[in-house]
Amino acid sequence: MEYPSQLKQEIMEKSKEFQLEGFLPGKGAENAEVMLVAEAPGKTEIEKQVPFSGQAGKGLDAALDRIRLNRKDIYMTSVVRCRPYSVKKKGEKRSYPNRTPSKTEIRLFAPLFDFEVVTVQPKIIVAMGNSALKRLLGNQYNVSNYHGQTLRQSILKLSKDRKTYEETQKDYMIFPMYHPAAILYNRNLKETMANDWDRLSELIQEVITEKK
Repeated sequence: MEYPSQLKQEIMEKSKEFQLEGFLPGKGAENAEVMLVAEAPGKTEIEKQVPFSGQAGKGLDAALDRIRLNRKDIYMTSVVRCRPYSVKKKGEKRSYPNRTPSKTEIRLFAPLFDFEVVTVQPKIIVAMGNSALKRLLGNQYNVSNYHGQTLRQSILKLSKDRKTYEETQKDYMIFPMYHPAAILYNRNLKETMANDWDRLSELIQEVITEKK
């Protein structure tokens, strides 16, 4: 995805105020009917410049194979385009693990995400994880309550003064899901996530049928 250069430059300049590194643009088909929205790129994604790399990527590829969907046919992005990291000290050693982005960081990158939605015009937006779902629909939503459901409603976009969010006039189909990496921390989610992918496949088929 090619973002407006001035907008990207402005956001990247402001990003220096936070513990953020690198930049990974959204990738995939820019006329895709399905948009996958995650939280933020991790270290592996920034290094490889490929969304959903590493173990999470293997989980995603297996799920896509399950429903016969290809990466090139969808659009993949996240609500923050740089890697949020924290600084951990242990003796004289330091490490810089991934962390959850703050609301301020998510709002900083909101103009780029809004641009992607308007450009791609997806029929289905798959919110993978709480950061993505809350950015799209508000803080009262969480994946544990809404996963596997199809929500037909407006989404949030950043206001012109960039101080708050407002609802879009257009309605979208939002499909909340656990992030593919969730199963790495909770094996009990395996069946739940498989069922959600099956429901997503059914929704995609419905959209394809309606389009014909």
